[in-house]
Amino acid sequence: MSWTDERVDLLRKLWLEGLSASQIAAELSHGITRNAVIGKVHRLGLSGRVKAPTAAAPRQRTRPQPTRQQPRTVAPVTRGNVALAFRPVEAPEPMPVEDVVIPMSEMVTIMELRESMCRWPVGDPTTPEFRFCGSRTPATGPYCGHHARIAYQPAQDRRRDRDREKRLQRLA
Repeated sequence: MSWTDERVDLLRKLWLEGLSASQIAAELSHGITRNAVIGKVHRLGLSGRVKAPTAAAPRQRTRPQPTRQQPRTVAPVTRGNVALAFRPVEAPEPMPVEDVVIPMSEMVTIMELRESMCRWPVGDPTTPEFRFCGSRTPATGPYCGHHARIAYQPAQDRRRDRDREKRLQRLA
């Protein structure tokens, strides 16, 4: 198989008419493959070709507008090589944590810690100043009322936060 002048001329003509490489290979026959056609097209530097008429472009899908009083913004449908691109999602505002001032006289070391004392750690455990809260605890847990509110969130609050995050991710 060799590229004769007649084959090259026919290749140029068919390429400029908008035929695909497979169609041109079938026209040229005699051992010319689609890949051979593509290679020759690139070596010849052929580019400006007529596009074959195609079907109408597919419509972009949009979600129906909700019938609520406040309009909801709809995220555009993303396709192609940016469909999986990273889009940062705004984190929900953290709940403000109240600073509770615990007098040093109430704070206790691990050796002074008793069953009815709050076990909330205060400070860096690698330093000698490390202490525990030491406030009185109810019989139900290891922390005083303030530290228990920080340590434990009601299950419905956690579920509500998780559901809100999922909704935000779907809208993004």
